Amino acid sequence: MSPPIAPVGWSRWLVPPAALAIHLSIGQAYAWSVFKPPLEDALGLSGTQSALPFQLGIVMLGLSAAFGGTLVERRGPRWAMTVALVCFSSGFLLSALGAATEQFWLIVFGYGFVGGIGLGIGYISPVSTLIKWFPDRPGMATGIAIMGFGGGALIASPWSAQMLESFGSDSSGIALAFLVHGLSYAVFMLLGVLLVRVPRPSGKERAGTDHAAPPGPQVSARQALRTPQFWLLWVVLCMNVTAGIGILEKAAPMITDFFADTPTPVSATAAAGFVALLSAANMAGRIGWSSTSDLIGRKNIYRVYLGAGVLMYALIALVGSSSKPLFVLCALVILSFYGGGFATIPAYLKDLFGTYQVGAIHGRLLTAWSTAGVLGPLIVNWIADRQEEAGKHGAELYGTSLFIMMGLLVVGFAANELVRPVHPSHHLDAVTPEKGAPDVRRRQQSEPA
Repeated sequence: MSPPIAPVGWSRWLVPPAALAIHLSIGQAYAWSVFKPPLEDALGLSGTQSALPFQLGIVMLGLSAAFGGTLVERRGPRWAMTVALVCFSSGFLLSALGAATEQFWLIVFGYGFVGGIGLGIGYISPVSTLIKWFPDRPGMATGIAIMGFGGGALIASPWSAQMLESFGSDSSGIALAFLVHGLSYAVFMLLGVLLVRVPRPSGKERAGTDHAAPPGPQVSARQALRTPQFWLLWVVLCMNVTAGIGILEKAAPMITDFFADTPTPVSATAAAGFVALLSAANMAGRIGWSSTSDLIGRKNIYRVYLGAGVLMYALIALVGSSSKPLFVLCALVILSFYGGGFATIPAYLKDLFGTYQVGAIHGRLLTAWSTAGVLGPLIVNWIADRQEEAGKHGAELYGTSLFIMMGLLVVGFAANELVRPVHPSHHLDAVTPEKGAPDVRRRQQSEPA
């Protein structure tokens, strides 16, 4: 499936909606916490066990993005979006079968493994294409698309809650909800597959007479892995994601527990609304903070994410249980930083490594998300389960986790401070074939527009 070339007069503003059709769909992953309590009741699972499909999905997101990044660059966004559609929808259908037969392993395999591959390929499918369409505003462009991933739960959370209320929260009701999700998202993602286009090459490029590299540093994916900048950004992303995803995966039960012993406990419906609010903050942060990074720089915006994030966690840990508005406000800010970090990282990579193979580099960096997808939920759920066994309840279940998250953000802040421009020895024009890199001209000729 060759990349579809935009016809003459094609508006570049039609590309973000194509990306949004994919990202709004796969962003359902952030509404997983709505399914946790029903699955735990229907199948007799612990909080740690019910997080497994989500955790495996994030692991597979990072792995499939890392190993498929170069293939996505080569075959183009339409191929990638098609693969994402098939895997993500199939994951829901397998999960429906698992719920109907009460085989939890099939839910883990379907939603986590198969669906997770769809998450990874779908997530990176529009990134390099958008950067090529919007070289003047890369932060804004990637923010628009990745905003959809953060906003997916804004739609999926109340929708899922309503289906569970209508179909029932037993295993058969959960199965039917999974089935509806799989079929509906397949139709919606198909719109993105049909709409996406890549930019037309210039006249000289079509004639094959000009293959000069774009201005600025240009680093291949292979060389990027050999730079300290890549691994510093890996730490930055991993710490920022771990701190946010721990709350996001546990959001509905967490707010219920925090205020269970107060005169105004949180109902299941209100908890689902809280998940939707977090999704809105996640979504707004992706476009708002990433656009801000075009003005103040990527390093400065990560200083905000990581530094202010520590303050927000401290407020939740110390006084969050005494004020519901404060708890909600701090959580919203944390999730806006979480989403902003995802949306800003492609532009950060573009600044350091250039546009050449930026999609493949981005895919490799998302292994940090895989790691964080295990660490964040594991820290929060495991500690909460142990605290509950020790007889504690309410906000006491999460105090230790919150302080751990603060420490991780400090580590990420330090890593960001160490980021410097990539040494010229890693640039394409400095890497010779003898060092393992093919001729630059030949690679550029074979690269799709």
